[in-house]
Amino acid sequence: MPELKLLFLQMAVILATARLMAAAFRFAGQPEVIGEMAAGIVLGPSLLGRISPATMNGLFPADSLGHLYALSQLGLVLFMFLVGLEIRPDALRGSAKAVVLSSQASIVAPFLLGGILAWGLYPHLGSGAPRLPFVLFIGAAMGITAFPVLARILADRKMMHTRVGMLAISCAAVDDLSAWCLLAVITLIARPEAAQGSLSRRFAVLAVYILVMVFLARPALRRALPANAAPSLGRFGAAMVFLLLSVWATEALAVHALFGAFLAGVVMPKEGRVEGELRDRLESVTLVLLLPLFFAYTGLRTSIGLLNSIELWLLCGLIVMVAVGSKLLVSGLIVHASGMPWRESLAVGVLVNTKGLVELVILNVGLDLHILSPTLFSMMVIMALVTTLMTTPLLDRILPPSG
Repeated sequence: MPELKLLFLQMAVILATARLMAAAFRFAGQPEVIGEMAAGIVLGPSLLGRISPATMNGLFPADSLGHLYALSQLGLVLFMFLVGLEIRPDALRGSAKAVVLSSQASIVAPFLLGGILAWGLYPHLGSGAPRLPFVLFIGAAMGITAFPVLARILADRKMMHTRVGMLAISCAAVDDLSAWCLLAVITLIARPEAAQGSLSRRFAVLAVYILVMVFLARPALRRALPANAAPSLGRFGAAMVFLLLSVWATEALAVHALFGAFLAGVVMPKEGRVEGELRDRLESVTLVLLLPLFFAYTGLRTSIGLLNSIELWLLCGLIVMVAVGSKLLVSGLIVHASGMPWRESLAVGVLVNTKGLVELVILNVGLDLHILSPTLFSMMVIMALVTTLMTTPLLDRILPPSG
């Protein structure tokens, strides 16, 4: 029971800190989620651990973090399911040429440039991880766009149905689909001990699983859970069982469980009462209660103090420059080449450069798989925060809010 008492205290402190930081960042004109992300850093060794190590170790002793980890993983599973719900593959079929070109550029350019950077960083920050998954992972992490944060920014600025907003959100959907599929492949390579058989066989099994989900499970769900069916606990329970089975299946295939949650959301029926019911029932408890626990767990694993030399800070700056250049600038150039004016093109580049919470999810996967060292993990967390913080100020300069 003392462990349970400590867990409740941890949760209360985390949630209170998250709400305070969210309010502060909202007052500063930033999305609340950035404040919640920063709250995790505040409670970890980067700030609280420096001010009062005894307080941090007393509140978050190492042997108590297992419970926090379990709850944070539940939050991530539900969050990735909600992200998958936002992805609408049917809406991408009729995409304009600009969407196709810019979405491919905004995932391919960061992947290639991030991979080149990772090849150079490997001797310094490889931390014993195999070179191939290290290079692939850094490339994939550079290509992420924070779909939920981006959608919130567009909604707040009333840009969701503008040409810039629709192009940015379409690019983000393609980016996240591509990045999570790539992450599934990287996980198979990085976890050979977790699955039986050759690598090619495991890839084949993963491909079969994805095809089954898209071409068999998706139509079956449309029949079992009609989009406009009346909400009921039975249908909600069936959707949760499907989600958990998908999570179990991907973990059993030696692919990360979060890919299963994301794919389950992608194939769920869209644009109806069932989707609305799932979102209404899950969003509040996930975003307000469970995700701050993940931010705190991430903050406890992030130690900015590990960047204890000018060389490491220069490498961190290089990571940020590559992330911004490969995503913001390349996307803006490609969009402009497709015929959009410079201001709108740069606005699209700024929007797809938003990494936010989804980047933290990816980075924690890399740390769990021992692909990222604690030092590189801290650098990449800084990169995620910087690229998210810069979105609103840059948009205000490029496309000032109307009215």
